[in-house]
Amino acid sequence: MNQSHALVAIVTLVSLLVYVWMILRIPGARRRAGIDAPAMTGDPALERHLRVQANTVEWLVIYLPSLWLFAIYWNDLVAAALGVVWILGRVVYALGYAADPKKREAGFIIQALATAVLLFGALGRAIYVLIVIGN
Repeated sequence: MNQSHALVAIVTLVSLLVYVWMILRIPGARRRAGIDAPAMTGDPALERHLRVQANTVEWLVIYLPSLWLFAIYWNDLVAAALGVVWILGRVVYALGYAADPKKREAGFIIQALATAVLLFGALGRAIYVLIVIGN
């Protein structure tokens, strides 16, 4: 279990940069729509960008702890690879949803599956360690 976790640290930071990219797309959508803050509605394109950002932050809360716990209890390289899959899924989701809400499904499924493997993998291994090794 003595791993540096540098790969997972890099993937974590890239995940956050992808989130920042999603945030930075919102002002452009606001300008194109002519909708100033704090208004959040009135243009479907703006609303899609806002939803992408909100949905991503909702998933970050599940994904990031799962990523790190998987790395700690299993393997840094596998966790990082699953994190890259998550990132790619979120980008596919964001680009698809911004273009047409019906095009969000593939990216959503990709990131959801990566998160599920990280979450349940970490949980299963933590339970195993508790039962077999103890505290």
